[in-house]
Amino acid sequence: MPRPVHFEIHASDPERAITFYSTVFDWTFERSTEASYWLITTGEGPGIDGGVAQRQGPPPDPDASLNAFPLTMEVEDIDLLSREVEQAGGSMITTKSAIADVGWIVYCRDPEGNVFGMLETDPSAR
Repeated sequence: MPRPVHFEIHASDPERAITFYSTVFDWTFERSTEASYWLITTGEGPGIDGGVAQRQGPPPDPDASLNAFPLTMEVEDIDLLSREVEQAGGSMITTKSAIADVGWIVYCRDPEGNVFGMLETDPSAR
């Protein structure tokens, strides 16, 4: 069965994206041998790593509704990380909402206009 093994964040300003994701999620970045590409290490253990690529077209429309294939990160404190997203230059697209018996989810936009999700596991969520 196919499974996700890599993700990419496209950015008009890759350095701004790197600063944002380093600040919010403590990810590390290493410049690749390819021009305008950085490898992302998201942490130890299970999960996937990715890359930041120079955007090749116009940025996403900031006024568009949630219309993406977003990557969702599991976080320990969704309220704290939501504040950190905004302090680091991102924005919230949705308010925190429950996924019954799973946890709490929000969708955010990074400073480059990319959409991502955050999920806090909480089996009592309703």
